Amino acid sequence: MHPPILDAPISPLRQRLIDPMNLRRFSRQTQRNYLRDIGRLATFLGRSPDTATTDDLRRFQIEQQDDGVPVPTMNRIVSALRFFFTHTVDRPDLARKLVRLAHPRKLPVVLSRDEVARLLNATTCLKHQAALSVAYGAGLRVVEVSTLKVADVDSERMLLRVERGKGGRYRS
Repeated sequence: MHPPILDAPISPLRQRLIDPMNLRRFSRQTQRNYLRDIGRLATFLGRSPDTATTDDLRRFQIEQQDDGVPVPTMNRIVSALRFFFTHTVDRPDLARKLVRLAHPRKLPVVLSRDEVARLLNATTCLKHQAALSVAYGAGLRVVEVSTLKVADVDSERMLLRVERGKGGRYRS
């Protein structure tokens, strides 16, 4: 169980938000983000966020967009508010009124065979060449490559076992 985010006295509403996040094992960073995002709504309203109306939420989202808040951040705020209204104040009707924005995703840059060969040949150490080959070939993150062990390689089935990847998840 995570310790409280701040050492200051916690309001009952804030504690009612933190408890279900701890039960669901939200990371400390997610909890910090959700608390900050709900604080944004409270600041916008000038009152407790549990008193928000549908119109308040609509105006809040419009103001966030007008202020130039990036789409991924706006969608994170929507997730925080949906969690708050669904699990903290039991007002799922308000959670359904929140709108997630479409976020155009860019295609990743795919290197040509020659570019990959040049990248791998640029290394001076066999260990670095192996790490780069695994990272690029399997699409792993740096921390995932750095924590790989020989036991994580299943050469018969051509699989890598990634323990504690992003978000603490396992992948094969």
